[in-house]
Amino acid sequence: MTTGKIILLIILAALGLFILITAIRAAFFKIKRPEITPMPKENIDEARVQRHLTQAIQIKTISNVDESKVDWNEFERFHDFLKREYPLTHKTLKCENVSLASLLYTWEGKNPDLDGIAFLSHQDVVPISEGTEGDWTHPPFEGYNDGEFIWGRGALDMKNHLVCVMEAVEGLLEDGFVPERTIYLCFGHNEEIVAGKNNGAHSIMETLKARGVRLDSTLDEGGAILPANVKGILKGNLAGVGVAEKGNTDLKVTVHAKGGHSSQPPQHTGVGMIADVVHDLEKHQFKAKMLPMVQDMFTLIGKHMTYPGRLVVCNLPLLKPLVLAIAKRIPPAATFIRTTTACTMLEGSPAANVLPQTASVTVNFRQLPGTTTADLEKHIRKVVKNKNINVEYIKGKEASAVSPTDTRAFRVITELSHQMNPLNIVAPYLVMGGTDTYHYEDICDNLYRYAPFTVNTSLLLTTHGTNERCPVDQLTEGVQFFKRYMRIMAGE
Repeated sequence: MTTGKIILLIILAALGLFILITAIRAAFFKIKRPEITPMPKENIDEARVQRHLTQAIQIKTISNVDESKVDWNEFERFHDFLKREYPLTHKTLKCENVSLASLLYTWEGKNPDLDGIAFLSHQDVVPISEGTEGDWTHPPFEGYNDGEFIWGRGALDMKNHLVCVMEAVEGLLEDGFVPERTIYLCFGHNEEIVAGKNNGAHSIMETLKARGVRLDSTLDEGGAILPANVKGILKGNLAGVGVAEKGNTDLKVTVHAKGGHSSQPPQHTGVGMIADVVHDLEKHQFKAKMLPMVQDMFTLIGKHMTYPGRLVVCNLPLLKPLVLAIAKRIPPAATFIRTTTACTMLEGSPAANVLPQTASVTVNFRQLPGTTTADLEKHIRKVVKNKNINVEYIKGKEASAVSPTDTRAFRVITELSHQMNPLNIVAPYLVMGGTDTYHYEDICDNLYRYAPFTVNTSLLLTTHGTNERCPVDQLTEGVQFFKRYMRIMAGE
């Protein structure tokens, strides 16, 4: 037998062994679901929570990067609404106004030696895009309840969450519950303004920090529970718990050129030069990598798949280069594996017949944890061929720290999610957008983002868009979750 044939046989034998091992691994690569005890039913006034969300939506707490354009009377109306509709909460808890319009509620626990827990929400909503008001099925600030949905701006982001937290507290007080550890309710007023000045959440954190408060955990918004049904592969709901969030930074890149009259243009104008910059940035993206939390997410989901799906996921470490190569070509998937680069705003000449003396592009980066704002400018200067550029920092925030998953808070979220629906697949994930959570890193290590509302993807996409609405039945689920979570984490 020739040497070539021997090598071929060895390769075939190794391949056969690999296939055999993979098949065996896939057979055992599945989750062992624990026996689930149904969640004890809480007393919930379903009509009340629906009425309160409608009322909350009717108050136009719209934030604006220009604080002089904010109608602060609307925030005062919202505060009055909370005082009027949640009397026991305001009788029992200490309520403080922080910063311009943020609120901090303190429910003192019986044991001051225990670190407190915090529930975060934001009062503000984004405006309605000009010219789209007539596209709404129901007026965006009416809070219309058709029996299936409550319609309006903030129905999903995130007055539903805030109202359910308040309903849970009011309901627990009605039940006579007294927490062992202190519960804080932290309601910012300008979360929708990325890296805005006078950030309410940051002011609340600084207030707590100055008092020596250390939190056991926080719970904030985090997307939703999404049905995930792939025929023959997966049947369940993806209940993601955000353990980190990407950064969000705007940088402005400017080139300089000789101006003049457009009747005598050079071969390459300032606009052409900035076009080259855009081309360089889009062609040279950040390197893709799979963070441990993202691999954990894929692994946990994979263990719930049928055998064919498990064949792939159980070999994720070996197939990582292939997975990354495919994911880079799918924009929603690419956001999980690299810092993204989006050229969004261009500026050039002030008139059609004038050659620009400067031209610029604003670039929005969403950084993976581990990539800093300083790294962004280094990347720009490395990949842009034109070295005679100015790079200006406009605004932004760093990527957050990554919270652990081996904590009591994460375990309780997981258990309650399974009790809500045994088909829920709970996994850590990386939040693409921003929340107020990262402001609390100085006083807490266990920062989680989870919304106990099951909605489909098309409905979730109405957030910040037209016809935003919340399923009525999910409000009851939300109050149920928060009441049980508070009982377990702060008392039982």
